[in-house]
Amino acid sequence: MKAGIFTLDTGLYKAKKESAATAALKRMLEQVGFEVKAAGALPEDKKVLSVVLERLSDTGAVDLILTTGAVGVEESDCAPDVVADISDRLLPGIPEAVRAYNLRYSKRAILDRSAAGIRNNTLLVNLPGKAKAAKESLEFILPELVHVVEMLRK
Repeated sequence: MKAGIFTLDTGLYKAKKESAATAALKRMLEQVGFEVKAAGALPEDKKVLSVVLERLSDTGAVDLILTTGAVGVEESDCAPDVVADISDRLLPGIPEAVRAYNLRYSKRAILDRSAAGIRNNTLLVNLPGKAKAAKESLEFILPELVHVVEMLRK
């Protein structure tokens, strides 16, 4: 199984730095058998994110793409819009479950607009931007993500 992980943060992208969230998610995915083929920071730009996710999905380069950040209510929070726009099928239960899980820790989870979907047998999932929240969210849904990836690879 192959994965890509991208943190949407224009400042990190310009500084060419990896986020704490990306590093944590990479370790978690590797522990369950994923090979992380692409990882890093991307600008909070709808067009850039669309091109990257489409290219990775359409070429079969990865089976799973996780994004962190850019899931809120600000103008630059484009991750959910991109996933909704480019997916062949949406999986609303994934972000609904993550929001419900995160409500135990913060009422601000109601402002999270994360999305999940499938494009050309690649699973796309938005996670929160904060490293702790992204890690805890992935821990919560990881068994189901593995199951979906395995189903899509048949």
